[in-house]
Amino acid sequence: MILHYIKVALRNLERQKMLTFINVLGLSLGLACFSLFLLYAVHEFSYDRFHTKGDHIYRVYEWWKFTGRQGSATASATPIGPAMKSDLPDVDNFVRIQEPGESLVRVEGKLQSAKLTFADRQILTVFTFPLLAGDASKALNDPASIVLTRSKALQFFGTTDVVGRQIEIRENEEYKPFVITGVVEDLPANSTIRFDMLGSFDRVLSTPWGRESASSWTMTIGISVYVLLRPGSTLMDDPGRLAAFRKVYFPGEAADLKKQQLWDGKGAIPSGYGLQPLADVHTNTTIDSGASDPKNIWILISISGGVLAIACINFIILSIGCSVRRSKEVGARKISGGRRKQLIFQFLSESMLLTLCSALLGLGIAQVLLPFFNEVSGRSLTLSFEQYPEMIALLVATIMVTGVLAGSYPALILSALKPVEILKNKIRLAGSNFFTRSLVTFQFVLSVGLIIATVVILQQLSFMHTKDLGFEKEQVVMVAAQGADYKRFSQLLQAQTAVSAIAASSIGLGADEGQMGGRCDLNGRPETVIEYPVDANFLEAMGIDLVAGRNFNALLFSDTVHAVIVNETLVGALNTTPEKALGMQVPSFRKDSPPHTIIGVVRDFHYEDLKRKVRSQWFVQPAKFKPSSFFVKLKPGHPDGLKLVESAWKKTAPDLPFRYSFLDQKFDAFYRTEERWASIIGAAGNVCIFLACLGLFGLASLTTANRTKEVGIRKVLGASVMSIIRLLCRDFAILVLLAIVIASPLAWYAMDEWLSEFAYKIELSWLIFLFTGLAALSLAVLTIGVQALRAALASPIRWLRSE
Repeated sequence: MILHYIKVALRNLERQKMLTFINVLGLSLGLACFSLFLLYAVHEFSYDRFHTKGDHIYRVYEWWKFTGRQGSATASATPIGPAMKSDLPDVDNFVRIQEPGESLVRVEGKLQSAKLTFADRQILTVFTFPLLAGDASKALNDPASIVLTRSKALQFFGTTDVVGRQIEIRENEEYKPFVITGVVEDLPANSTIRFDMLGSFDRVLSTPWGRESASSWTMTIGISVYVLLRPGSTLMDDPGRLAAFRKVYFPGEAADLKKQQLWDGKGAIPSGYGLQPLADVHTNTTIDSGASDPKNIWILISISGGVLAIACINFIILSIGCSVRRSKEVGARKISGGRRKQLIFQFLSESMLLTLCSALLGLGIAQVLLPFFNEVSGRSLTLSFEQYPEMIALLVATIMVTGVLAGSYPALILSALKPVEILKNKIRLAGSNFFTRSLVTFQFVLSVGLIIATVVILQQLSFMHTKDLGFEKEQVVMVAAQGADYKRFSQLLQAQTAVSAIAASSIGLGADEGQMGGRCDLNGRPETVIEYPVDANFLEAMGIDLVAGRNFNALLFSDTVHAVIVNETLVGALNTTPEKALGMQVPSFRKDSPPHTIIGVVRDFHYEDLKRKVRSQWFVQPAKFKPSSFFVKLKPGHPDGLKLVESAWKKTAPDLPFRYSFLDQKFDAFYRTEERWASIIGAAGNVCIFLACLGLFGLASLTTANRTKEVGIRKVLGASVMSIIRLLCRDFAILVLLAIVIASPLAWYAMDEWLSEFAYKIELSWLIFLFTGLAALSLAVLTIGVQALRAALASPIRWLRSE
């Protein structure tokens, strides 16, 4: 019997090739998009869940809720880990982690690079990083020990049997020897902690600044501190104990906050330590603004659900329409003695077979599109059910629900009708009832909304890429200094006609570059000031305009001691004007340092992304200047300019790699996330429009088939082709217009909320909504018009010959 049902199902699918093709194509595309978006969401929420002790590991962070502002920081003071272990019985262990980043490595005379991370020796017993070779309890005991990942061991030596071998890592412009004491398995893609080489934190503590930080509770050297709590601990939910712990090491904090007018003295002190669960680190933007925003992940899940909903709606509507075409078959089966249970099973089995075929095709499409999706999303995902078992249950549930819904109408409704009603054609075809119209409207609401969102995001991106940032970022090559001789490098380039200027700074510009700064007292109020140590050529080379005062003079000793050049925002914080600010003294944020004297004021320039307002900032010219970046301004019309810079570098530092980036690209990189979202939402919007039009095409064919006799009679009575096309298109066009009316205010609200995250943004224009709506309406009318034109051009004899 089951074989019979399958044969009948295949025969019916073959009879309606076009509608079957539309059904399978639409649902498979919807399932493919849903699978990819779901894969991304599952991956993001799975970060750090592979650690065996992960449920008991927490990251330490500092929070504050001062008068007028609040925030948090995940960079901790060096002594906090040992102090927590000794003072708080709930803390079983701690791990301090510092990530210097890419480091130069010399392996058997060959220069290579790898990401270096330092951590306390107990990291391999607290976290789950399986060792392929070495002893987890001893691997990082020595400051000169190093642990490699499997892939780096293979890259360096061609084997993982490397324990006891030696490599040299560049430190302070010298290559220092390290002995390999272990090899770990490559880190999972969903690990927050990243490294190619893992060194001992004792190495950090052996440096001058490491030794200084070891006893300082106010100095931070960019480390994260994780603590392992004992099972059953409630420390993370007990702010009182954490506050008492902090008071031991900051006994005068309450008085200082009152003095600085940051606290009125009522209630608890508005600052302290907190413990963040390890599984929460990757997706908590409240504590760490650089984390992956869970709101965006849920939006993506909603979009993927919407795309799948459109595909399923098409599938269900067309399945219902096709089943009504088979009403006479149902009537004949009932007259021949067919039972209702058999009819229900027949229709459900056909629907499930079609859904299963669509699912298999959809997973194949998802696998083909995965490399493109990885490029757009910035991830390295694999469509692996073994790695993400949650997806199996979600996809199976989706297939079952879609198949049952699509087959439920014919299975339950048609099988319950009397044979006489069926054979007398007293059943309405899909396409004219309220339910079907609502589904079609929903499809276009979602499609139009996504397209509007894409257009707004692209316009905001264009605005951010083209806005005047207050300095010249075009034609500027930023070279990583790596301790190279700046004076020689500069002399070599000054002789080149392709180079217009060269400057240096201790801080790079653009995305993924650090900042220096601190808090100081400005006009009686604490103010965070960003500091840029630069040479005397920097302002002129970068095109930063002085609005008052003068530039640094490299020959004046006083300019290398206390002189600063400030921006307009800092002048505003002083409640004065640029001219009056000249000669004023501002306190340093460093302890025991004399105040600075303002010698110049520059126009505000955007050194951060446009989500943030320009903050107070100053330039200094240190006497002992160690630049981290060289800036080479090239003249337009010199295509060989980069080669000249590289040639000068090789003459200056032949043993160091030439690491460079173009400054305009560094600033464009601020908006990588927005560009990815524009690509993802745009792709989803295009798929939605395609699926909606695909469904509309199929639905129009069913509706046209239902009105063939009407069309024939109208043609016999003299109706023109255009009037018939208008007749058949009108109802669907009204639905699309209704969808545009519903989608526009919803999209306006959503995009206005999104734009509120930017300090500098575009104004929403009604033209965006008008043109997007007209495009969607035109596409829908064109889709319906194809079917309407075929019906209008057909001979009326074809439809009326049996009347």
